[in-house]
Amino acid sequence: MPIAILVVGIAGMLGIKATAQDSEEKKPVDTRPNISYQAIQPTDHTVIISGNGEIKPKESTALSAQVSGEVESLHPNFVAGGLVKRGDVLFTIEKDAYEAAVWQAESELSRAQAALIEEQARANVAKREAKNLPKVNVTDLYLRKPQLLSAQAAVKSAQARLKLAQRDLNDTTVRAPYDALIIMRNIGVGQFVNRGIEVARLNNIETAELVFPVAGFDAVFLPDNIVGANATLHARNIDKTTRKGSITRDLGIVDSNTRMSQLVVEINDPYGLISDAEPLKFGTFVDVQFKGITIENVYKLPQTLVNNRRVWVVDNENKLRIKNVTVLREEGKYFYIDSGLEPNDKVVMTLPEYPLDGMEVKITNDKNEVVATPTASDSQSE
Repeated sequence: MPIAILVVGIAGMLGIKATAQDSEEKKPVDTRPNISYQAIQPTDHTVIISGNGEIKPKESTALSAQVSGEVESLHPNFVAGGLVKRGDVLFTIEKDAYEAAVWQAESELSRAQAALIEEQARANVAKREAKNLPKVNVTDLYLRKPQLLSAQAAVKSAQARLKLAQRDLNDTTVRAPYDALIIMRNIGVGQFVNRGIEVARLNNIETAELVFPVAGFDAVFLPDNIVGANATLHARNIDKTTRKGSITRDLGIVDSNTRMSQLVVEINDPYGLISDAEPLKFGTFVDVQFKGITIENVYKLPQTLVNNRRVWVVDNENKLRIKNVTVLREEGKYFYIDSGLEPNDKVVMTLPEYPLDGMEVKITNDKNEVVATPTASDSQSE
């Protein structure tokens, strides 16, 4: 009995195994790789051009004394790093000698004017007397015309001396020519300064500039009239300050080393003195972006889907096809393609490990999703 039971069990196992093998051999196996795709549409794209550079003052002034004398007073902010407003008195020079010069010039002018009045009266008398004389005896000298001209010239000379004396007196008070950051000061109270000696250096903080290069592949996308275009600046600092500016000019040269052209962006009130804007200090390195021209009928694809200027698509028979494309522009993580693709092409998003042209594939996505049309703001944020 044990032997019989063993034989029956072995026979049953062999039968079950044979039946399973027959079932597996009959069931077909789908070896097609799985892929997903997105249907694409052409769109218009506004090019975003980027650059970077250092914030610098638009204007820097070496301040000099216009008159000689002893320094009497200094503005409390007239120190390195101080900020002063346009018209603030930076320092004053002793003015006694210059006030005396003005008074002296005024007295000389008064004497010259008195002499002119006297000479004018004499000329009028001579003119009345000349009416009773023969014309041959009436000369310019008799009418005192030379004396009158000399008196008039003396008045003008005295006026000029007074004007110069008044200018020197005014120059004893030195004011800020603009809203300024004090970079350096080398005078003190009680120090004697000479005319023309540099006493300080100021940077204009009413306006700052950023000079940045534009590469050749970006230059072809510049608008015809770039002056006045708005630009966005992102500072590479802890606060990641963002400011607005405008492009004011092209320097008109191509750098001999980099072969790049140079554009200038102007930023108003960089230190935020007259607005609530975040300060953007001189020397800060920033990234700048602005809009270029709009390119039409292009396809926006992630760079990961483009390999050696080729894109994989799936045809209506669910077979892989490869297309050669022309990349018009690269921005961020995307390529913008202007030829090689057609509307509604199904771009493969997930390729098999070893793709082949003509390979049959199995579609895993149920929806024929269309690549979103990018807007100018989307592109800028990218």
